[in-house]
Amino acid sequence: MSELDDWVTRLATELGVDPAAVDVTLLLDVARDAAHAVARPAAPLTTFLVGLAAGARGGSAEDIRQAAETAQRLAGAPPVS
Repeated sequence: MSELDDWVTRLATELGVDPAAVDVTLLLDVARDAAHAVARPAAPLTTFLVGLAAGARGGSAEDIRQAAETAQRLAGAPPVS
């Protein structure tokens, strides 16, 4: 397990989130798109807002994907499916 995977698993568990629900690749893509299209500080703020919106909608993998697609669309990047 990589250091990043270990971190995500430990943090998700401590936060009461199923680590399997965390799509690391998708969230890193969203952060990259926001950083490049908006500004570097937009990356963590964008991923926070994606998570907040997904949680408010129920927190399913589909909720996360939809929130991520919205962020990518607004940043002008093609959504990653």
